[in-house]
Amino acid sequence: MTRTDTPPAWDERTQLTTFLDYARATARAKCEGVSPEGARQAPLPGSPLMTLCGLISHLRWVEHYWIQVVFLGEEDSGPIAAATDDDPDPEMRIAVDVPLPQLLDEYEEQSVRYRLLVAEHDLNTTAKRPIRDGRHVDLRWILLHLIEETARHNGHVDIIRELVDGVTGY
Repeated sequence: MTRTDTPPAWDERTQLTTFLDYARATARAKCEGVSPEGARQAPLPGSPLMTLCGLISHLRWVEHYWIQVVFLGEEDSGPIAAATDDDPDPEMRIAVDVPLPQLLDEYEEQSVRYRLLVAEHDLNTTAKRPIRDGRHVDLRWILLHLIEETARHNGHVDIIRELVDGVTGY
């Protein structure tokens, strides 16, 4: 996939999906060439789960939650479902036991499925499950939220990568 933030068309759906794909591709690009050890390093003393593996896992499972659980109304079968006050980010904790290339492949495979799913639904389609405040958001809101979430965590990926091995850019 080509990494670009310029959509091939100017309709709302194309703009939203292009920006989400761009943010996803940026996360992957920032992980290119990191060593297996570097992918598991948590260089921020106050954030022991903040690793490249953990962040990619988090991005994958957050999308799973918003698309499959909230939008489609499926039961949550991912690691986020096991979150507790003592273990609020299990998807980040367990990721250090999974090679980064595998996490990236799983994220990409899921992204392909979600691109097709989004293409099959109107942006005004309401989610099956409500968000915390009881409202049912639409697919448009979910896409905007995923763009924000992925872009925000790309900043974390960028910082972690620079602290791990000095690589910057993308």
